[in-house]
Amino acid sequence: MAAKVTLKEIAREAGVSIATVSLVLNDRPCRVATSTRERIRAIAREKRYVPNQIARSLVTQRSRTLGLVVPNIESRYFSAIACQLERHCRAEGYALFITVSDEQVENDVVLMRQLANRGVDGLFVVASSEVSGADLLAEELRQLPVPYVMVDRYLDRLKCDRVRFDSELGGYLAARCLLEHGHQRILCVANVRGSNSGRDRVRGFCRALAEEGVEPLSPEVVQSSYHIGSAYEAAGRLLESNATAVFATSDSIALGTLKRLYEAGKRVPTDYSLVSYDNSSADALFEPALTAIEQDAAELAQHALALMLRRLANADAPVTDEVLAPKLVEKDSVRKLG
Repeated sequence: MAAKVTLKEIAREAGVSIATVSLVLNDRPCRVATSTRERIRAIAREKRYVPNQIARSLVTQRSRTLGLVVPNIESRYFSAIACQLERHCRAEGYALFITVSDEQVENDVVLMRQLANRGVDGLFVVASSEVSGADLLAEELRQLPVPYVMVDRYLDRLKCDRVRFDSELGGYLAARCLLEHGHQRILCVANVRGSNSGRDRVRGFCRALAEEGVEPLSPEVVQSSYHIGSAYEAAGRLLESNATAVFATSDSIALGTLKRLYEAGKRVPTDYSLVSYDNSSADALFEPALTAIEQDAAELAQHALALMLRRLANADAPVTDEVLAPKLVEKDSVRKLG
């Protein structure tokens, strides 16, 4: 391993002081001739000088690092958020530390503290639960010594910078799609116990049915977490019902549902029509391609980083709550009745 080049070595070769080298390489104001600046930078390039970020952060009070707490990296949607955030952060000169809470609020708290203690400039938080443990999470967020942005999921009781998609609109669009294809016996598989966004999707779903005067199935909603195994179990209720269609409120729920249906010898859309949520390429594993409500992870990441950079630039900026619009992407999993 090559020895690390120091400012002292560059200063000696350039014939200037260490302080001058530091000012030039950090683009700080100083009275140094243009030719000298160019010589210092050329020597630094030749010797492959890498700045000591820890030392630099002591001066600037910025580490140029950000942290992300995400519930489940195996979820295609959450992994897409992490990937897009990392790309956007990198483009702005920030390194992103990604941590996984395994859908446990207690882990959210531990990971937020660890990241803050390691000197990140700010945190992106995708909460493990918006319902259970919300008081604990809200109190921890209020006490964070660094700025934070809540991404995708939100806490009703907490006023903070946050960005998410309009889940109620998404649920409404999903139900409208099925209704317009002639389906009236529609089962919804959703995470309503730990997710405000899941509840919002169900609320939009029910609003669309009510507008058409369609009587919901009993039960109209089957609980599932955002894991394939949980959805696989929940899909048993679909097989027991007389539904012709199902609205799965995440791609992971859709995949678990499809697995159970296929094992039972059922096919989509021949036996059941299906609308999924997220449109995060989960349908690449299955035929037919899934009609889905799309939440653009790249758009979400871009807005989340913009909120973070705004907060870092001005700690007293007004709190911003951004709600983005999802859209329906029609593919091949919905059959027209009649």
